[in-house]
Amino acid sequence: MRITIVCGFLLPVPPVAGGAMEKMWWRLARLYVRRGHDVTLISRQWPDFADDEIIEGVRLVRVPGFDHRKLLWQNLLLDAAWGARLLFALPSADILITNTLMLPVFVRQLRPETGLLVVNLNRFPKGQVRWYGRASRIQAASGIIAATATQQAPARAAVVRVVSNPVDCSAFAGGAPTTAPGAPLTIGFMGRINPEKGLLNLIVAASLLAEKTDLPPWRIILRGPVEVPRGGGGEAFVSQLRAQAPALWQEGRVALAEPLYDPATLARAYRELDVFCYPTEAAEGEAHPVAVLEAMASGLPVVATDLPCFADQLESEKNALLVPPHNPAALAAAFERLLRDSALRATLASRARETIWALDDEAVATQHLTDFESLLHDSCR
Repeated sequence: MRITIVCGFLLPVPPVAGGAMEKMWWRLARLYVRRGHDVTLISRQWPDFADDEIIEGVRLVRVPGFDHRKLLWQNLLLDAAWGARLLFALPSADILITNTLMLPVFVRQLRPETGLLVVNLNRFPKGQVRWYGRASRIQAASGIIAATATQQAPARAAVVRVVSNPVDCSAFAGGAPTTAPGAPLTIGFMGRINPEKGLLNLIVAASLLAEKTDLPPWRIILRGPVEVPRGGGGEAFVSQLRAQAPALWQEGRVALAEPLYDPATLARAYRELDVFCYPTEAAEGEAHPVAVLEAMASGLPVVATDLPCFADQLESEKNALLVPPHNPAALAAAFERLLRDSALRATLASRARETIWALDDEAVATQHLTDFESLLHDSCR
């Protein structure tokens, strides 16, 4: 098959500046090539990167993109402009995959030779699915995304499928965390340092936890991009976080760390944690957070907010602890349980790792390619 993959306007591939979708599609593109397919991957133009090159058998085409904006309407306009630019860059293909918003609206009408359209729906749908009348497949990253897409666009229900985001399980499998005796247990968050991630409540929870003087020593590390062009909340938001519990920041019990983009370095950073926390409050923003899947593959006990985006893989008290959103006290209580109970940490971590192997890259790549072949077969009838 000739497969084209289109990423968003923000980041390049290879993912030297991060990006969950860019990381995902770069791994899958190389797997497609290894299985004998012809793959082109289109992403943002980037300093020191060629506009057109081949790496590991994948043709990489890079087009001038844009920085992220704080306001939604600005990003929607940029997405539309990105889609217009891509019309001139898309090669002829059998399958065209994209997780952009506007390109699926018009690409089949204007460039039908670019292939059967597969829309990767990795954000909570806002009604746009009804405009994807020419899509052959709509891949919903989670059950709640699929249900919402079908509810908003009943006419498209027949082409919607749940296709979970994959994880390179072998890259993250490195054994359970090993904290030296007497060293603080580390609770970690990895993701954009953005208000929607619930980080203010996480700092409030840390303040509540600090009131428990009989706990083992602990610390919290927030790791991710701060800059608005990278999806962060900016320095003003960091100032809000620091103002929430200044003593904990000064003592080093709460710290902010740089984002990591190298896969091996990122995997080591997960293994340096004892507990992973993802306290997002974006009930209609998250589709299927990749950081949680990576943490599970790393053998970490996970604390997350009880939102529908986690329902496909996380089951509270079985392979994770889920707490209500906007509830720092519940978050602190979950941390306290895990800090006091090493057996609970080990049990949740083991079950999490068992759960996540079903989403290994190889398994999801097989699911994709089988579906694409079926679509092409049906189109030839």
